[in-house]
Order: sequence, then C-alpha cells, then structure tokens
Amino acid sequence: MPLGDLPARRQALHERGLACGLKGTVLLAHEGINLFVAGAEAGVREWLAFVRREPLLAALDAKESWSVRQPFRHLRVKVKREIIRMDQPQLQPRSDFAGRAPAVDPGTLKRWLDAGHDDGGRKVLLLDARNGFEVDAGAFTGALDWRLKKFSDFPAALAAHLAELEGFTVVSYCTGGIRCEKAVLAMREAGLDSAYQLDGGILRYFERWLDAPHWQGRCFVFDGRETLGPDLAPRPEPVGPA
Repeated sequence: MPLGDLPARRQALHERGLACGLKGTVLLAHEGINLFVAGAEAGVREWLAFVRREPLLAALDAKESWSVRQPFRHLRVKVKREIIRMDQPQLQPRSDFAGRAPAVDPGTLKRWLDAGHDDGGRKVLLLDARNGFEVDAGAFTGALDWRLKKFSDFPAALAAHLAELEGFTVVSYCTGGIRCEKAVLAMREAGLDSAYQLDGGILRYFERWLDAPHWQGRCFVFDGRETLGPDLAPRPEPVGPA
C-alpha cells in the first residue's frame, strides 16, 4: 500500500523533529521514507517512535552511529516523487515485503565471499550501485563499478552490461539499502533471476564486523562526517596547526 497524505505527514514530521531537537534530512514519497537525522539520543528515539506509529512504517529499520558533533545544519523534510530517482515507476518496493527485492544478510554475503561462490556453487559478483565518487572512498574488493554519475544512470548502465552479469549470482550493495533495492528490482525485471541486495547495505555490514572483511577503505555518507570507517566512526579531526 502506498504511503499517502504526504504534505500532512511532512508537516507533522518536521514539527515533531524540531520539538525533539533534531537536524538532518527526511525524504517522503508514496513508496516510503528515507531519513538521516541526528540529535540527542532521547530526542532521536522519541521521534523514531512517532514515525513508527504509522502502521506502514512500524517496521522501520534504523541504523545507528555516534558522533561527537552535529553533522547537519538544518532539519529538512521533503516530499519527492521517488526516494531515490531512477525514472522507473514500475519498480516500487512495497511495505508488505512481498514486493521487496530478494536480499542476503551480511553473514550470508561474507560466507559467500569467503568461499568464492554462493551456497549452490555459483560464482558471486558484487555490484556497487553508488556513484563513482562514493566508490572512490571505499568499496568491496573486486566489486563492479559502472562509474555512475547519478542513480538514474543505472538502467542504461544495466542495459549496457547485462550480458556480463549472466550466469552469476549478483549481489548489489549501496550505503544503507535504498538504491540497491531498486537496482535489484531492475535486474530481476531484466531477467537476472539470481540478483540480490545486501540487506541494510554497507552500514549494516559494518555493524556486523568491526574489521569489515572483504572491504577496503571508508564509506562515504551524505552529511558533515563525510566518511565512516568500519567502526562507524567519522575520520578523526586533525589536532594542532595544519
């Protein structure tokens, strides 16, 4: 069921967020919600409880990381046509999970990467669904990188590289599990029946393992922290004169 009454929801979420002392960005669309907010722990948890009062958002999965400073300047709640623009309106993840892209949890992915194949013996390919500059900060070892400039470029890149993916188990990943969800729906629609997403994205993988096996570098995030290490901590600020 699509999320409805978006202008009223935007107003309510913004007002409650300000009351809870939060800053960050919240995106609302008929397909769901995506949010990056920061504040005192009590305020964040109070606001998330408010969000989850909506039955369609009751199972909202929030990832947590900690920062000694506020990484956002303002609180913005926006209504958009798509959470992440792909220009493929037929690809709509659904809140009842029946329309979700098939996913593998971090433990399964690590086991497959350790073995070099999935549980059925099929070779695994990792596909990075992020923009090129994000990949440059860090990525899974050996992952395919199509040097996307924006996510709406993904369908054309998929069409150009489709033959290269055939015969493999493809696991797409992104920062938090939003873009790779739609990427896998697009691959499935294109006939790749062995395409999966990394459930929860890179950040959920970091939560599972402090040393992030099979990962190199840091993870770019769209806030003032810029990048996070596998410990989910921002890069330490320099001490002393530059």
